Amino acid sequence: MSLTVDNFSLRRATPADIAALADVSARSFTETFGDSYPPQHLAEFLRETYSHEAIGRLLSDPNYAAWLLERDGIAVGHALAGPCGLPHAEVASGDGELKRLYVLREAQNGGWGARMFEAVLAWLERDGPRTLWIGVWSENHGAQRFYGRYGFERVGEYEFVVGDTRDHEFILRRAATRPRG
Repeated sequence: MSLTVDNFSLRRATPADIAALADVSARSFTETFGDSYPPQHLAEFLRETYSHEAIGRLLSDPNYAAWLLERDGIAVGHALAGPCGLPHAEVASGDGELKRLYVLREAQNGGWGARMFEAVLAWLERDGPRTLWIGVWSENHGAQRFYGRYGFERVGEYEFVVGDTRDHEFILRRAATRPRG
């Protein structure tokens, strides 16, 4: 799926996009959550999670998919989806998860987060409806309302670890409700 409106474009990422994905991933995480962690812990988390090697492994795995939101050819957002890895007793084999959905502040409020999310949902349910999961920071009320509009409900909690910091996260789920056809 590729979508272009004005100077923005949304497209599925490829292995050629590793550097752009690594960069926008680290920038968006830092912009959104950077003040929450000691600098050395943040730097270590970014190196481990958003390295070219880590991004490359995800892009080479057919069970994962990533999208890039670009403005004038520069990455300003990204999304990542794949198998559910959240710590919940009811996660089943075959369940999917939105793992990341970030848009830099400079590109927010244009509806692109929703467009990325809808692309993720379409990809996750490409073979038919299935149970979908999302982990979201407990203090991100806007994101919780956004996901709620798509039928996701809070079903659990967990800790998201960055260095010595443990963030209180909510686990959201949307059951597969439509018949497979």
